[in-house]
Amino acid sequence: MSVIEKNIDVNIPVRTVYNQWTQFESFPHFMTGIEEVKQLDDKRTFWKATIAGKTKEWYADIIEQTPDQRVSWRSTTGADNSGTVSFVPLGPNQTRVTLAMSYDPEGPIENIGDALGIVEGRIEGDLKRFKQFIESRGVETGAWRGEIHGGNVEKNVGGQ
Repeated sequence: MSVIEKNIDVNIPVRTVYNQWTQFESFPHFMTGIEEVKQLDDKRTFWKATIAGKTKEWYADIIEQTPDQRVSWRSTTGADNSGTVSFVPLGPNQTRVTLAMSYDPEGPIENIGDALGIVEGRIEGDLKRFKQFIESRGVETGAWRGEIHGGNVEKNVGGQ
């Protein structure tokens, strides 16, 4: 397994940044190679991406989610991957977004790309594009304020 951790400071309040991140279907707007994300229910997502020139599809479960703090996931099919995105307020109008991700490259091309730091560079670029996306809008495209703990969904804990 390879592990990557990257962060970026976003000049938007933590609530807005977190709310935007919960809009998984918007990820293709700022994540390289991500063609589609479907929110199947409160904790299940479907992903379609182009990785090393090949189209890949997988499902992932959100296993922990606390409004304005973190979202954690793990794949349930396809390439093994998991991670946590955390949100820390640096002031009333600034948020640090940290992405920590583990993944298992599949095949020689992905292993070479991993060794060359291509995935790490892609994630860094995705965070920069997320920053541009939310800062240029100034407001989120939607929000989900429920919580998930141990895989159990608790809706509307933080209000919507």
